Amino acid sequence: MIKGFAMLGIGKVGIIEKEHLEEVVPERKKLECGPLDALVRPLAVAPCTSDLHTCYEGGIGERSCMFLGHEGVGEVLQVGHLVKDFKEGDKVIIPAITPNWSSLGAQRGYAMHESGALTGWKFSNFKDGVFAQQVHINDADGNLGHLPEGVDLRDAVMLSDMITTGFHCAEQAQIKPGDRVGVVGLGPVGLMALAGANLMGASEIYAIDCIPFRYEVAHQHYGATHYIDFKKAPLQEQILELTKGAGADKILIAGGGTDILSDACACLANGGVVSNVNYFGSGDYLRIARLAWNVGMGHKTIKGGLTPGGRYRMEKLARLLQTKKLNVKPIITHHLEGQFEEIAQALAWMKDKPANFIKPVVTIKW
Repeated sequence: MIKGFAMLGIGKVGIIEKEHLEEVVPERKKLECGPLDALVRPLAVAPCTSDLHTCYEGGIGERSCMFLGHEGVGEVLQVGHLVKDFKEGDKVIIPAITPNWSSLGAQRGYAMHESGALTGWKFSNFKDGVFAQQVHINDADGNLGHLPEGVDLRDAVMLSDMITTGFHCAEQAQIKPGDRVGVVGLGPVGLMALAGANLMGASEIYAIDCIPFRYEVAHQHYGATHYIDFKKAPLQEQILELTKGAGADKILIAGGGTDILSDACACLANGGVVSNVNYFGSGDYLRIARLAWNVGMGHKTIKGGLTPGGRYRMEKLARLLQTKKLNVKPIITHHLEGQFEEIAQALAWMKDKPANFIKPVVTIKW
């Protein structure tokens, strides 16, 4: 029997045991360690805001008895006979996005959408996730990442999703040296998007949130130059004032409601880019005001994307931690040790947002 922390239905979570790891759609089938695959025991994991959207908003529809979680590092328990680069006992990074690299979608250049929208995102979408005693990894050589020596397990958990998603937001915007960049939402993804913008050469970085503690982290550790409290005045007014009417070159979105794309467009210089990695978990439509988009003729580009996954990206980003170019300790504000009971507390923190909270990590004790 495999024990783990699961979504029981929309609005319901709990610890369960079941006989096999399963896929939820398109049909339930038993997953075994195939010739290209691996089984991994999690050593450290973290809940994500998308777990909240999935569980409490029904963002991807009804799911029953599905192990949650897509952020983790672990130890290899078993590999298939065709796996070349991993063996039992290896410490590994588990990416949130685990494509089938031989798929047509991967060959097209969008492995995260291998057979349809978001299908490279398997864990806690339509496949049992990492909050379990065992995790099944498809295409292990292409998806697992070797954990470099000297990188803390808790820090490495941030590679699975927070770092790669935040950096994807900055990459997608094609930030150039000297750009003025606004970052909406200073949760862990937003802070990593801000860090990515800083490393890519942004000059002024406008950290947009309503919690001063998060700005202090953004300013002290990741290069933010200005704080914008979106509750004090309309976002457009504040950015246009800071830029003397020119607007920002790029707006990175890692949070916000269904009007945030419109607000971002209103803050943007003509020819600028809005880059979104925010998961809109509710509502039927995302609105864009006609004038904010310059009646459709302002050369304002809106991009939205799921982060790439895979071994190459995980190991490449891990080098930023190994060489101390990136420090993620400031975003890991809460830490627990134990087993799956602790995940419930970590998820509750994600939902309730206590004071001075950014991101929790749970170290699994076996």
